[in-house]
Amino acid sequence: MHFSPSDTLTVIPGFFNIVHTENPGIAFGMLASAPSFWRDLFLIGFSVSVLAFISVLLLRPERTALHSWLLKLGLAFILGGALGNLYDRIVNKTVTDFIEVHAEISGSAYYFPAFNVADSAITVGACLLLLDMWRTRERKGQAAEVGR
Repeated sequence: MHFSPSDTLTVIPGFFNIVHTENPGIAFGMLASAPSFWRDLFLIGFSVSVLAFISVLLLRPERTALHSWLLKLGLAFILGGALGNLYDRIVNKTVTDFIEVHAEISGSAYYFPAFNVADSAITVGACLLLLDMWRTRERKGQAAEVGR
């Protein structure tokens, strides 16, 4: 099946569609209207920097390695999502978004901006990092109470 830009396939009426949108910018279309050369140079450079930073964190020698499995998993999700969007940006000069979630409430439709699997991976990874920070804080709090 081929989707042209702005084609829509309703999967779950009133909730979920498959669409074809192209986002030359970043989240929620930010930077989409910036000059393409500078925008692409900045976004590709930023993505490569993030990929390098996360790779260094994940590949550190064992004595200084990350010990939390949640932190490692969260970074891996972010790494995979950033790599997917970087590939799309290099090959197509834009990121293809195709998941559209919306709700119809009292006759009004509310749409969340379209996104893709890579965006979802980055979001899940960020949530895992937040969960790891919360758990680490809880453990430190418990250890401080035991030490009193």
